[in-house]
Amino acid sequence: MALRHAVLAALLGGELSGYQLAKSFDLGVANFWHAQPQQLYAELTRLERDGLVSGREVVQEGRPNKRVFLVTAEGLAEVERFTAASAKPSFVRDDLLVKVQGADHVDTGPLIAQLTERADFAQGKIELFEELLERMRGSRTEEEFLRDGEPVGPYLTCLRGLAFERGNRDWCRTAVTVLRERAGARGGR
Repeated sequence: MALRHAVLAALLGGELSGYQLAKSFDLGVANFWHAQPQQLYAELTRLERDGLVSGREVVQEGRPNKRVFLVTAEGLAEVERFTAASAKPSFVRDDLLVKVQGADHVDTGPLIAQLTERADFAQGKIELFEELLERMRGSRTEEEFLRDGEPVGPYLTCLRGLAFERGNRDWCRTAVTVLRERAGARGGR
């Protein structure tokens, strides 16, 4: 997947400015594709040049004007092509896992601190996802929303992000417990 597909998918919900796109990435898309704001702005420029999005200037009083972008018919066709192509399996590349792999040979104090920090980070993301899902659902139950709510795509990706962060949190907490118990049984390390 290229960044362009992630940007096009984020814009499918309607017209967004670069700033709004960056916020959208932070809340949802970042779970499956991370990008810095400057990468997003550069990609919007390329997408507009390639005719996959159209941009227009919005005049604002008391603030600088902004550009907003919308997916074109050509952009939607690109999303269709991308969606129809087979997806490659994802792989985990995480330096924290490499550190845990070596836990039997190092002082685990710093590692426990990093795992605790990662668990806390995951918990913060869990809370954001839960709030976002609740906002998307409104007064409906999750079952009702999944049956006929719109838009379902962003909701499903947020559910995956929630499950991912819960898994991260739970694994980190388990690893901390195991490493602490083992260090205690060995008298330190």
